[in-house]
Amino acid sequence: VYFAVYEWLLLFLRPGKVCLYPTNMRTLEEVQGTLQIAKLKEEDLHPVVHCLTFSESVSSGDYCLMELDETLCKHIEAGKSLVIRGDKDEHAVLCSEDKTYDLKIADTSNLLLFIPDCTTSGLLPQDTGKKLIQAQISGFSNSYWELRRCRPKLKKLKKLLMENPYEGPLADQEAGGTKYSTEDLLCVIQASEEELLAQLQNIHACKIDGCWKILDFEYEIQILGHITQLVDSESWSFSKVPLSVCLEELGPLEPKEMIEHCLNCYGRRYTDEAGSVSFALNEDKVCQAMAQMLLQNAVKFNLTEFQEVWQQSVPEGMTTRLDQLKSMALVDRASRPETISLLRVEDLPEDTQERFNCLFAMREKWTEADIAPYIQDLCGEKQSTGALLTKYARTSMQSGVKVYNSRRPVAT
Repeated sequence: VYFAVYEWLLLFLRPGKVCLYPTNMRTLEEVQGTLQIAKLKEEDLHPVVHCLTFSESVSSGDYCLMELDETLCKHIEAGKSLVIRGDKDEHAVLCSEDKTYDLKIADTSNLLLFIPDCTTSGLLPQDTGKKLIQAQISGFSNSYWELRRCRPKLKKLKKLLMENPYEGPLADQEAGGTKYSTEDLLCVIQASEEELLAQLQNIHACKIDGCWKILDFEYEIQILGHITQLVDSESWSFSKVPLSVCLEELGPLEPKEMIEHCLNCYGRRYTDEAGSVSFALNEDKVCQAMAQMLLQNAVKFNLTEFQEVWQQSVPEGMTTRLDQLKSMALVDRASRPETISLLRVEDLPEDTQERFNCLFAMREKWTEADIAPYIQDLCGEKQSTGALLTKYARTSMQSGVKVYNSRRPVAT
């Protein structure tokens, strides 16, 4: 399609002129004359010509353009929504139902014109004769919003819920503080609804009277202790803990909703052949909870002593292993005696560079096995921890082992 904008370009380029004025409606003969001046052959062009004029209310600030990939286009065409989220002090993100995208302004050297009901060459019949279409430009822009898939920003979620943790029914009745429904959280957390709900499950949050609460850790351990003691007294297998009996036996001690919530957090729910609901307790999750209980009040723990106390603290029949504590505790093999300390990945910065700065401030050199659990969540789609380390760290050999240290000076 040939756009007849020659006269407007002259107005743009004429010294001292900064405004564009609409021209009178052209005739087909006038367009053909312009083609001759421009030394263009009609047979090389589409026979349908768009003659553009600016509307009286044209403005560059009335519209924003956004580039969408095929998935988001289908999302919009299906009548679904996209939501921009972020406080005034945060970089805005765009969220679909299940994904989060970073928003960045991309400049273009070409002026982008907004023409309502514009008919492009692909929509025109092939046998169309010479035709002149008058079209008005309603706006223009030299930039657009570019979307890039990013990780949801979820660190603030636990911080908000920890302002008013759930410590039991009596304490909750006396406690004030802000309460958050799913809609409330979506207004302040930069994540899609699906990502938000997944993180709420990950941090063991539960819904009470329509609002989300996170259990005080000591209260959660107390309920877990009741469950494991019942399993021991009834000689049940950890793979078959009946829900109905748990609720009946422990109901006088704790709210039934909290007992079932704890079973969901530390076990896998299933229905047996008789139709009864049971849970298979997850050994790794129970052992992790006991380890956190021991480590949270100590700066460092003698590794040998910790392993002994840790094994004694878990239910009989469960076995503790250090690999259960990846992304939760850090072992220092270089100290004498060897030590272990609490270091949860959820407590580290969300920003990639800040995360590496924090890790290298704690320890100058890391093996890949030690650092990988603390950067795995930073990896994007089709990105490995090795690629991240290549970008943010440099390698060296130490006693025949490859180690990683910071590419830049880090304040300790």
